Formats: sequence, structure tokens, C-alpha cells
Amino acid sequence: MRISIVIPVHNEAAFLKDCLDSFLAQTYLPNELIIVDDNSSDDTYSIALPYAQKYDWITVVRRKSTDEHIPGKKVVDAFNFGLSHASDYDLIGKFDADIVLPPNYFEVMLNHFQSNWKLGMCSGLLFVEKNGNWVYENIAKKDHIRGPIKLYHKACFVKIGGLRLGVGWDTVDVLLAKYHDFDTYTDASLQVKHLRPTGHGYSTKNFQAKGEALYKMRYGLILTKLTALKMAWHAKNPILYFQMLIGYLKATISQLQRFVSPEEGKFIRKHRWQGIKNQL
Repeated sequence: MRISIVIPVHNEAAFLKDCLDSFLAQTYLPNELIIVDDNSSDDTYSIALPYAQKYDWITVVRRKSTDEHIPGKKVVDAFNFGLSHASDYDLIGKFDADIVLPPNYFEVMLNHFQSNWKLGMCSGLLFVEKNGNWVYENIAKKDHIRGPIKLYHKACFVKIGGLRLGVGWDTVDVLLAKYHDFDTYTDASLQVKHLRPTGHGYSTKNFQAKGEALYKMRYGLILTKLTALKMAWHAKNPILYFQMLIGYLKATISQLQRFVSPEEGKFIRKHRWQGIKNQL
């Protein structure tokens, strides 16, 4: 199975070398790694270029884009730009530049996909450093396929229609995979170091965008309130709850385009409510 990986990068000079070195150390190398320099103003490109010059399976492409931070959309646009440069593949990966993979990451991923023909998405788990120790980044359940380290089977990727342009793309893709009867799996033995914890530098706009994403996924108001409450509780930030609701209501008033169809939304709500009931 051919593995293609796309890493969108914007001003990632602080982390990129460690990330790429962890790719070189893999017991099973991807067939291609495409680094998309998305309008960086630091040394990101000069760090990436020598890797591409030395290894024929690594490519660096440059994309011109706005300097404005557009949550979700900017990274997906950069990913799609990289994807347009990919050769034929069986597994496509969207990875971030601020991660360090264990050496057997792709070997284990390949084994999972080859042993389960229904497997649509797979990943390891993200760990962050706290007081000198690497601990699980507890912002999602351990069965959730995290955005910085996920692999898709091509059949699943095509069936879900690729990645949605906005915050929530890495949640709706998992839900749509389930809707289309694909399996998803996280391997707890694959502990990936996340060098920059999720949420670093988040603004009010980011939090409102999360509420907007729940509208686009057709959660409905009650399920949105429960989701926002849970996220605010985990973040120990009550303001997050209100910001997410503001984002949801703004999207409702504006009647923004949805991520999913009414039928897909019905499945998503049922799936989420079942998850809540299972926790009671």
C-alpha cells in the first residue's frame, strides 16, 4: 500500500527539524512526504529544503496565501494544495509539523490497514510534556482520530468528500467515516509527542469558530450546549462555553453553508446522543 503524507507548514521553524527527523527514523518509510510551505516568514523553507534535496521521497512546495489566520480553512487549503502534487496512493496522511513520531508509526499503521479492509481512518495518540514527563493530551477521548497525525484509506477519503474547509474538519471527517460504515481506530501503543499543545494562542475568534462548526455539523442547540459545556469544563474556562454558543448562534442567524447533508446530520446527532447515554 502506497503511503503519501502531506504536512502543511506556516512558520514552523522551531519544530520542523525534529518532526522531519522522526520521519527519517521510521522503520517503514512513507512513499512520499510533501511539505507545503504556506507563506512562511521564518526559516521554515530553508529548514525543509535540504531534506528534499537529499531524499527523493521528500518534496517541498511553496504556496502563497494570506497572512490572516483563518482557523481550519487555511490548513485545509494548504493540505489540498499539497494533495494536488501527490502521486497515486492507497493511504493519505495529513500531519502537522509540531509532532515527533515513534519509529514504528507507519509500520504499525500499515499493518492495521492491511488487516482490516473496513478501516477508513487510523492514528496513534498525542502526548504533551508536563513537568518533564510526556502525558496524554486530554482534550479528546482516546478513540478520536486527532488532526495532526491521521491516516485515511483512499476509499474512505474519497467517500467522505475530502476535508471540509473550516474548524471542525477533523471531527466531521471521523463522523462521516462512521456514517459511510468505515471503521476508525486509534492505537494507544503509538505515543506521538505534540511539541506545541493544542489551543496554544487560541483567540475568542477561534472559540466562536468551534460553535460555528457545531452548527455546520447540524448538532442542534441542545447538543451544542452540552458539547460546549464539556469543552469549557475540560479547559477550565467558563468563557469558552459562551463563546461557542455565540459562534453557533451567529452561524444560525447567518444561515452558513453546512458541512453535512440533513441525512448525515441526523446520523451525527444520533451517534452523539448514543455516546452521551453510554457515559451515563
